[in-house]
Amino acid sequence: MEPRIHQAMRLMTADLRREIQFDELARSVNLSASRLRHLFKDETGISPVQYLKAQRMQKARTLLETTFLNLKEVMHQAGFTDRSHFVRDFKKAYGLPPLQYRNQHLLAQQKQSSHRIARSATR
Repeated sequence: MEPRIHQAMRLMTADLRREIQFDELARSVNLSASRLRHLFKDETGISPVQYLKAQRMQKARTLLETTFLNLKEVMHQAGFTDRSHFVRDFKKAYGLPPLQYRNQHLLAQQKQSSHRIARSATR
């Protein structure tokens, strides 16, 4: 991968809570904003904005699966500011609204745990 694109990816994901200014990001990797967008899409198949959004969604999903943070805090940690857009985009990405996703994930974990315990007891 082109080193400047790799560096831009690292800078974007270093702190997902930070608002990214793409002109500033481009300058930090010695490219114009339009050249960064072009190279980024050529290298990754998606735009820098799509990449950042996907990284933020992944962070939110991980937080929902591994913490008991409330939705507002999950959004903040993942870099989202608008609840309605976040909920809509999360549902589009993962098939369920965030809190339903968490509940379903917890139920699946409980089932797995119960299944493991039952298997251990029969050995």
